[in-house]
Amino acid sequence: MKILLTGSTGYIGKRLLPVLVEAGHEVICCVRDRKRFNPSDSVNDKIKVVEVDLLDEASLENIPEDIDGAYYLVHSMSTSKDYQELEERSAVNFRKRLEMTQVKHVIYLSGIVNEEELSKHLSSRKNVEEELGKGRYHFTTLRAGIIIGSGSASFEIIRDLVEKLPVMITPKWLNTKCQPIGVADVIAFLSKCLFEPKTYDQNFDIGGPDILTYKEMLLEFAAARKLKRRILVVPVMTPKLSSYWLYFVTSTSYKLATSLVNSMKIEVVCRDNRINNMLNVKPLTYRASLERAFNKIESNAILSSWKDSYASSGISFNISEFIEVPTYGCFVDQRKRKVANRKSSIQKIWSIGGKTGWYYGSWLWSIRGLLDKMVGGVGLRRGRTNPTSIQVGDAIDFWRVLYADKKEGRLLLFAEMKLPGEAWLEFKMIDGELQQTATFRPLGLMGRLYWYAVLPLHGFIFRGMLKRLATRKRNP
Repeated sequence: MKILLTGSTGYIGKRLLPVLVEAGHEVICCVRDRKRFNPSDSVNDKIKVVEVDLLDEASLENIPEDIDGAYYLVHSMSTSKDYQELEERSAVNFRKRLEMTQVKHVIYLSGIVNEEELSKHLSSRKNVEEELGKGRYHFTTLRAGIIIGSGSASFEIIRDLVEKLPVMITPKWLNTKCQPIGVADVIAFLSKCLFEPKTYDQNFDIGGPDILTYKEMLLEFAAARKLKRRILVVPVMTPKLSSYWLYFVTSTSYKLATSLVNSMKIEVVCRDNRINNMLNVKPLTYRASLERAFNKIESNAILSSWKDSYASSGISFNISEFIEVPTYGCFVDQRKRKVANRKSSIQKIWSIGGKTGWYYGSWLWSIRGLLDKMVGGVGLRRGRTNPTSIQVGDAIDFWRVLYADKKEGRLLLFAEMKLPGEAWLEFKMIDGELQQTATFRPLGLMGRLYWYAVLPLHGFIFRGMLKRLATRKRNP
């Protein structure tokens, strides 16, 4: 069968793709920016990639008419103040285009929406479900609550809180009940639901066997990691204060933190579990899902991470617009150094950021990350998905990967920190010499003043970083 997969570069889409291919389907991967899509070699010959922007009706014509099934795995939460309107328009455009195809079954992954009063985020998800459900095809909605898995937003936020704070003074929404589900079980439900007549034209809640408060989830995580943690719940934290608390302590963006806080006040508990027997899926417990996530992290086998989504920075752009580093009107700091061993230097470059750090002046990088957080930026807490592998579109601390070719020895990063301008950082290996280039395109007078203010620090940091990258000696 020919299956259309939207959200192919997203957290769920990246994990569902190989499952669909293994099941023998031909998968049409819908992506907004082809340069951000890096499927593994094992699926390359069984997929087709089409560029589609759901807000651009003309681009939807790239969706072939002979598709048999489709997955809708996209949403705009945290990327814009108007995300409700954008999500509705995307759903309407998608439905209209699919009605011109021969599609038989459409599956949508939504959130659990069983309460009368819903947050803006959950209300928007429900609205999308209603719009997609108006189409002339069989439609199934799977509604999930908190998804637990290596690289998921929920898992990483819980991890940040538990591993960084021995004592937590928390808002009262930590007493809200939810029903977490492991990401592997979400993928199982999505794949087994496809073309199953019993699921046609219905919606189902999917969740694990445990109903827990957010406080219980944090304490269970601490127990699994053999950490002693104390949590004090206070009633005085307003939603805004709660959002700031979540934003500063974890790796989430402020917009995403606000959406999450508003949703966390709503109970997300399944109405029933009838779909478990219908599809023969037995979801893992919360503890088992945690253990599975830990194993993936320890073996460096994280397939996807929410941090690589633009939602982690709150901005959105096409990589093709920034991959050509400008020269006109820019400030450039370029340094070159002969390398002792090409392979060793490239390996260091491909390990940069995250737990490895930036090789020199780590305390200055940390201060820059903190300052960025204080003005609403992403800071350094995003880290990186894999400690040694880099793909185009990945997040590395407060940078976004625009180009990565290990064989060529070139890595190009674009800054997502708050700046009065735009910044690029490039590493390029040329004839046994490492060329390190920082480019800054200032925005007005403030941009120029910023560059001259940080120039002395650049001389210290970039000179030291280049030296460490070029030497044979193994760096901590």
